[in-house]
Amino acid sequence: TGAGGSIGSELVRQAFAYQPRKLILVESSEFALFEIHRSIEGQAAAVKAATCQFVPCLLDIRDKEAMSVLMREHGVDIVFHAAAYKHVRMVQENAAAGIENNIFGTKAVAEAAMDNKVKRFVMISTDKAVRPTSIMGASKRVAEMVVQALAAEMPQTIFAMVRFGNVLGSTGS
Repeated sequence: TGAGGSIGSELVRQAFAYQPRKLILVESSEFALFEIHRSIEGQAAAVKAATCQFVPCLLDIRDKEAMSVLMREHGVDIVFHAAAYKHVRMVQENAAAGIENNIFGTKAVAEAAMDNKVKRFVMISTDKAVRPTSIMGASKRVAEMVVQALAAEMPQTIFAMVRFGNVLGSTGS
């Protein structure tokens, strides 16, 4: 998820290097999805790697049913969940949207992964979740807690989280 974002797009490029059969690119921004899809297809053409199928999916992570259908139809093994609202000031000024996306979006994606027996779920979090002083940091910390709670109840999906700090080349971070 968040395939067109700063971290998500790099995850797409790194995952492609492992020659998966299929990469499903989930993104809510049409332009960002177009850009990462075009970029990764160009990378595949440059190395003549026609064995990987790219599936660009324009969808909102808060739509649990759509996420579940996507995972079921494509037999997803691993979810890298990088979709999030990350700009502290924007989330501070749009708290409801930040909470809805970061907490409830994460919950929807994680539950869809559990429902479809996805083997691994990796949430990308932020250093701002450590003793948060902003709504964005707090929303990511609560999202981490949601993932931890789900991990305790569903052992067949391996849940993991990583916290990134400011990322070189990241948009606005």
